[in-house]
Amino acid sequence: MKHDAVIVGGGFAGLAAATYLARARRSVCVIDTGQPRNRFADASHGFLGQDGSDPRHILGTARAQLAAYPSVEILDGEAVQAHAEGDAFRVLLAGGTELAASKLILSFGLRDILPEIPGLRERWGKTVLHCPYCHGFEFSDRALGVLYRTPMSVHQALLIAEWGPTTLYLNGADLDPADAETLAARGVAVEPGTVTRLEGDGTALSSIALEGDHHRPVEALYIAPQSCLSSPLAEQLGVAIEDGPFGPLIGTDESKMTSVPGVYAAGDIARAPHSVSWAVADGVTAGTSAHRALVFG
Repeated sequence: MKHDAVIVGGGFAGLAAATYLARARRSVCVIDTGQPRNRFADASHGFLGQDGSDPRHILGTARAQLAAYPSVEILDGEAVQAHAEGDAFRVLLAGGTELAASKLILSFGLRDILPEIPGLRERWGKTVLHCPYCHGFEFSDRALGVLYRTPMSVHQALLIAEWGPTTLYLNGADLDPADAETLAARGVAVEPGTVTRLEGDGTALSSIALEGDHHRPVEALYIAPQSCLSSPLAEQLGVAIEDGPFGPLIGTDESKMTSVPGVYAAGDIARAPHSVSWAVADGVTAGTSAHRALVFG
């Protein structure tokens, strides 16, 4: 069966795109691995009307509502291949199922590449965080830290200081004297030592251990990890991929169309910075743009 649109990724952007296409009475198939990027967080903040909700609950509700539309099919699985064929696109799933569609929307998300520091990975999304707008208020006025990864980490530390007393952990990196002066003026402390592990009960964070067995108290650590596209489909389709501040991003125009006509991209893979609200908004743009292209060609 040829669908009007196949959407690869059933996260916030993908479900938003699918909902608008379904409401336009178009046949839509959503392929979802069930591995959203924010699955490590227990609560999502800043999304209008859903502040503090479990992101898995939000997605579950949205998916159930989408499934009620008669023109929608939702497949649990992984899309492993995609290519253009005439006026359509073909998508192959890992189990061998093949789909065809007039339009293709990529919303498969990013994968974060975390630093290999003992105690960090298990705290990701809990007390090791990325976005202060999403998870800053809950740690207000506590001891906060920023782990240096790139020169942009200086900007991150200057921002995090809005939420509480902040220390930039250089982890052995060098700091530009001008940046050191700016951090000092903002009241941000700088710790030059190499981080050896994170400490605390369970997923809580109480201190950072440094080389030489030194310890510094901290209750939340912010990092801006490198990220990568979580699927090879963009490369297979030949869409333009740009260098973003944290890793590769799919280039799109204002309608969320990629450099390949008929292929759209939405969510974290096609913008920076990231949030649930932006992902939903971009999904709406991709879905309505794809629909207009179906109508008007």
